Amino acid sequence: MNWTSPADLKQQMDKYWQRGDILRARLDSEPLFPLTLRLRKPGARDLTERFADVADWVRALRQGSVEHKGFGYRVHWRRHRHRVQGANDLPDAISVDSEEDALRWLGRRSDAARFTRLAEHTLTTFPALRDWLRQRPLRALEHEPHWDDLLAVLAWFQAHPRPGVYLRELDIPGIHTKFIETHRGLLAELLDAVLPAAAIDPRATGVRGFNRRYGLLDKPPLVRLRVLDERLAIQGLTDLTLPVEQLARLDPGADTVFITENEINGLAFPPFSNALVIFGLGYRVESLCRLPWLTDKRLYYWGDIDTHGFAILDRFRRAFPHAHSLLMDQATLEAHRPVWGREAADKRFTGTLDHLSDTENALFATLRDDRLAAALRLEQEHIAQRWLRQALGTLP
Repeated sequence: MNWTSPADLKQQMDKYWQRGDILRARLDSEPLFPLTLRLRKPGARDLTERFADVADWVRALRQGSVEHKGFGYRVHWRRHRHRVQGANDLPDAISVDSEEDALRWLGRRSDAARFTRLAEHTLTTFPALRDWLRQRPLRALEHEPHWDDLLAVLAWFQAHPRPGVYLRELDIPGIHTKFIETHRGLLAELLDAVLPAAAIDPRATGVRGFNRRYGLLDKPPLVRLRVLDERLAIQGLTDLTLPVEQLARLDPGADTVFITENEINGLAFPPFSNALVIFGLGYRVESLCRLPWLTDKRLYYWGDIDTHGFAILDRFRRAFPHAHSLLMDQATLEAHRPVWGREAADKRFTGTLDHLSDTENALFATLRDDRLAAALRLEQEHIAQRWLRQALGTLP
């Protein structure tokens, strides 16, 4: 029996709540109610062969209706004349006449009242949030317990657009900056709605881009380097970690710069005349484009022989087209077959890389397409130190 039951009708009505339609209508000029619900009902053959079941179905719908309970759905009846069963009034359509009927039926009266109070309070101060409240009424209701704190943050940013300070420096009465960190995703949606375009950097997106998007300072990226020639030591120091902005003003004087992905490889990199090594950046290698003195250096990038290693090389070469790769070749891969490993199958890079040489691109395709082994990788720390020394000895 596939006829609509009272539970089916309530489930239909609940979908209007879960989609936000009922609360959204409170902000619209066009009413949602009266609302017609879908009704699957018996056919003529059912009246003949299953009349007792039909009678039970009719009784259940009647008992669950507004006529019996005082709220909920209304049954619209139609008289059917049957040659065997005679004349009978059967449900023909189902409607919900008012929002009040729906809210009492769903047990959502207090939730709806809370949303109305929240919306009225919000729109008094931030009328620009009307569209956001229409689109995400349940999201607003979910955060109702701390909604006033969210509005306080919006008001502060309106009064201090692009403040140019660290998040921990914000002085908003009653608001801990941890609250802002926790709610960055929601705050970004709200700030986009209430701030002028000039106060928003559209290039910064997502939770990680929150600070830059709204003019807060980010923790400066740090770059670690080792001087590989004692003659280039900086006041006796050969191992330094500096913010990119400061390193941009400090040209160590080397004519050769190695960039290696793995930290231990950077620490163990052998001495090399008039050179230094930068290490441990991974995909942050693009931050090196802010070092103007790198443009006229001999550059060598040494990464893992895996899909992400070549993706990082591609990204680095996008900023520095003259950069060479080091030990990211077929010969190095074949020579270290006993220490081959595997990339995580669901985290491999499978896109197209546009800044590789023909031989690099061929090896990347071999790895990406599993031509030698499934998800093959050779991590750079498994490459023998003698192999590295030999390669460095052949450099011009």
